[in-house]
Amino acid sequence: MPAPKPSTLGPLQPNRFRPPRGQKRVYLPNFTLTLLRTPFAPPNYATFLTPLHLNKLDLKDYLYNLYGVEVLSVRSYVQQARVRQDKPGARLPRPRRWYRPRASKKMTIEMPATSPFLYPDAPTDFTPWDKEMQERALEAREKQQKAMGAEGSRLPKEDGKTLREQAEELLKGKKAWRPGWTDWDLGGRPKGEVGAGVGM
Repeated sequence: MPAPKPSTLGPLQPNRFRPPRGQKRVYLPNFTLTLLRTPFAPPNYATFLTPLHLNKLDLKDYLYNLYGVEVLSVRSYVQQARVRQDKPGARLPRPRRWYRPRASKKMTIEMPATSPFLYPDAPTDFTPWDKEMQERALEAREKQQKAMGAEGSRLPKEDGKTLREQAEELLKGKKAWRPGWTDWDLGGRPKGEVGAGVGM
């Protein structure tokens, strides 16, 4: 019986063992991808904030099927959060009970140089999002938290005059004293105010 001939290897095919793309069907994705602003990265690189369970193949499938983006390579890393003392929002604070928040995962994709992505400029007019009202609400919430804290009684009052200022005005004759019940009527409403449903 003749000996078998040694098999000869043909030319290498770089695309032969590439994993299938676009074949994973996900109709209702239960995750959220956040595109991060990276002004110092090249235009053919983009960074996303992804869930911890998302892998590189899932990200390539998602971008290809939804946006038609060709992804050449993906780099991912998990960033651990800093250790904190006690859990945030705990009802009963426990000192010296250390807690590490949930880690975050970031993925950076490389796209072909022929199709760069330029991140849009940051908006300068925030009127459609009502940013001023949100900032005022945040400032009022912080003031309320400080007033209700341990040092709240020592903070100066901003919404009205102090008792010392009112007493000085009375002693100097700048303001005449009158009882407070004179500003209210028998119905418990300030004088001059018409109640709801009262006809003319």
